[in-house]
Amino acid sequence: MRKIIIFLFAFFIYGVSAADDLPQRPQPPTLVTDIANVFSDSEQSSLEKKLVDFFASTSTQIAVVSVNDLGGNDISDYAFRLGEKWGIGSDEFNNGILILIKPKQNGSDGQIFIAVGYGLEGAVPDIAANRIVEQEMIPSFRRGDYYAGADKAVSVLFDLTRGEYTAKQYVEKGKGGFNPFILFIVIFFVFPVLFGRRRRNIYSTGGRSSLPFWLAMGLMGSSHRGHSGAFNNFSSGSGSFGGGSSFGSFGGFGGGSFGGGGAGGSW
Repeated sequence: MRKIIIFLFAFFIYGVSAADDLPQRPQPPTLVTDIANVFSDSEQSSLEKKLVDFFASTSTQIAVVSVNDLGGNDISDYAFRLGEKWGIGSDEFNNGILILIKPKQNGSDGQIFIAVGYGLEGAVPDIAANRIVEQEMIPSFRRGDYYAGADKAVSVLFDLTRGEYTAKQYVEKGKGGFNPFILFIVIFFVFPVLFGRRRRNIYSTGGRSSLPFWLAMGLMGSSHRGHSGAFNNFSSGSGSFGGGSSFGSFGGFGGGSFGGGGAGGSW
């Protein structure tokens, strides 16, 4: 019995100390908490407005938090505990998302984690969260542009949670972005034309055909498979959330819970 009491006491002390290493909920409430100062004042204001407007129109709460260090914790554990402590999302729908950023500094790697609340795990499964981290955030973060990476990430999260496209469609949109056939064309046809070689083999003598039929068809087909046009068939939603809105300020977090969904990365 004495051992059980000691164990419970130690567990309680550990829980209190673990909770103490987390930032306190911002007062007044904000959806962007930039402890590590990775955003300029104007960037933070713009991102805050974008997130507040989205929350006002959908009730989904997406919070962006930057910290200088993780106190020796795994970033996923840190993110889930922080999301729970702050109560990001509503307690009824658990529709909160936390984007946690630990910037690259003092010789340490930069780290990101997107923690997804219970109620949004279907709309933003782990594989989609991972792709957002790898494709939307890390490339910008490597250039030192934290705002661009965060802004692109929340835009994708807006679309996924609104159902503009499914997680499967988003994950697959980048597949096939590199086409070896295009590389073949560039090396064996475009370069020679640009440097004035093999003109007689490419152009017809009558000037009526600039490219062989099979080559033209290949170019036409590839133009519809490129990475940048993958979402051309999807609607853009009800409009921009970036400015000019009068939805008002953020009223506070609602007690949402997190069940372990999400993904992260480092650079």
